[in-house]
Amino acid sequence: MPNLLQSTLPHPRLIRLLDAVSNSPLIQEELAQRLNVSTRTVRTDVATLNNVMVNHGAHLIHQRGSGYQLKIYNQEAFETFQLTARDADPAPRTSKERIVQIQVLLLTADDWVKLEDLADTWNLSRAAVQGDMADVRAQLSPFGIKIDSKPRLGMRIKGSETAIRARLSQIIYSEHKESQRARGLIGTPFPSNSQQVFAARFREILVANKLYINDDGLHWLSIYAAVALQRLASGQALEGFPKEDVVNEILPVAQAVFDALPTLIPANEHEIAALAINIQARISASQHAQTILGQIEAEKLVNHILDYVHRHYPYDIRQDMQLRRDLQTHISKMIVRVKHHVATVNPLAEHIKQHYPLAYDITLAAIADWIRETGYCMTQHEIGYLVIHVGVGLERNHYLGHSAPKAMLYCDAGNAISRGLEAIIRRHYPQVELETVYSTEFLRTAQQPHVDMIIATSNPEGVSVPVFVLDPFPTQHQLEELGKLVLVDRTGPYMLEKYFSAEQFLYIDEPIDQSSLFDMVCEQLETEGLVDVGFGDSLKEREVIVSTMMGEHIALPHSIELFAKRSLVYTVAAPKGIDWGNGEKAYLVFFMALSKNDYEEAMGLYDLFLTLVNNKAGKALSQCSAFQNFKALAHQELV
Repeated sequence: MPNLLQSTLPHPRLIRLLDAVSNSPLIQEELAQRLNVSTRTVRTDVATLNNVMVNHGAHLIHQRGSGYQLKIYNQEAFETFQLTARDADPAPRTSKERIVQIQVLLLTADDWVKLEDLADTWNLSRAAVQGDMADVRAQLSPFGIKIDSKPRLGMRIKGSETAIRARLSQIIYSEHKESQRARGLIGTPFPSNSQQVFAARFREILVANKLYINDDGLHWLSIYAAVALQRLASGQALEGFPKEDVVNEILPVAQAVFDALPTLIPANEHEIAALAINIQARISASQHAQTILGQIEAEKLVNHILDYVHRHYPYDIRQDMQLRRDLQTHISKMIVRVKHHVATVNPLAEHIKQHYPLAYDITLAAIADWIRETGYCMTQHEIGYLVIHVGVGLERNHYLGHSAPKAMLYCDAGNAISRGLEAIIRRHYPQVELETVYSTEFLRTAQQPHVDMIIATSNPEGVSVPVFVLDPFPTQHQLEELGKLVLVDRTGPYMLEKYFSAEQFLYIDEPIDQSSLFDMVCEQLETEGLVDVGFGDSLKEREVIVSTMMGEHIALPHSIELFAKRSLVYTVAAPKGIDWGNGEKAYLVFFMALSKNDYEEAMGLYDLFLTLVNNKAGKALSQCSAFQNFKALAHQELV
């Protein structure tokens, strides 16, 4: 019988590794990205995990082409190992886990919670737990939840019951998706087996009422039910829940769903209305009529977004009827969610922010006024969904990609072969602006600087731009090599030269917090007259709405609106790192100040930043104490 004392894992990351490969094989590069470590660390972790599992019925094997996969040869032994490994140490072992656990404790506590008690329970110093509290407050803030602290008493939550339930639901959903270990941290008050029973019963009720809900929506609904039961058992019933957004046809369904819950506590009308709102939020809009108020609010916000984009940016998408219909449908549901704190998680939120920064900034600027006016809490998950709709409309009406590469084609094998070669290139790379010429004399006398390259079947002399030589009937390898030239982004070095300068470069080799950095840089830009007054306040407001951390230790703080006299980038290199919230540190910070006069060209800066993120260049560039060194190293990353 396996020794269970030897089944504990030396690092919590090994649990995440095991979870990652449990469902499907993954290559080591994908594992490294998911675990936020190097591929070398992945190989080390695999070896460590295999050593631990050697007597527990499973092994990680590597197959060329498919990556690492879990091989189970004794199911019973492996299941016992999993339970033991996950339950061996239910205490949070990382800052990120502590931040989640502290929120759950505060949100479910009946009395005050003391930092000293938490520190003693987890065998940590009080300072370590205190260091997590800034992130705890930041993650509760979007829900309008605050922490009340008093000497000798400790901490407790201040916020609406609706918001408390929403945050608990989001934590449970997110943690269950991220790691099965979360069940040991938050599972006791919200058992997952209860949620599964709820889900099956709820589906029966909804189907009986001819309402369809997908699996994810059903999961959310069952989580809300588990949270509601826990809160009711603690004496925290809803009071004064607004009913103007509730569709009357859903109320009897909500009553039937509540009656299916294992509780003897009767539901008041507010509990039923809240449950009805949660059902409305999880089923498609076509399954029930929208309230008149909801339709009016949604149409007003749609008009505001489209008009704002037209007034403040060089894009007009007001006449895109498809976009209007899509936005109307999405926003009518979105308003109900944000107004009543119906939690949602967008699995692509970080991806959207990182890879669609232009559409993200335009959308955020367009809804910032609405957020200020209504006081609604818009999380990055909701913003991300909205960005997709606006981004699609922008792409449909205005091409926002890289400028098309330009090339001359010369073929010395005759007109027919030349036409055939041109057709092959256009078929493989339709984005190329291709001009076919028929003599080497024309190549030499033509204005070559207006093209990026010459594609030829022989090497012409006397030309000043790069030449790519291929056969009249090119091989697959030649076409792939041509693709590397065609698909390269040529905007990076140009943007680096135009928008970065030594005057707007700062090297900070001493500790500094985010707020102090914002004050220092924004004050300098405003004092020097490079931006209008208000830039700093707008930049800070944006950071409150959604974090400007792009990833890989690079942050991109910038204002919601366009304040700059001319577009520029103020670069801060901080090799010791600056706390950026949510357990993340920024080592390279780009303060981007954009102007209305050259905004359309300056949007290429987003591609530059994304290249540095993808190349994981943040820490290396943060070591540059002089601008010339920074510029030289950045240029190497961009070409």
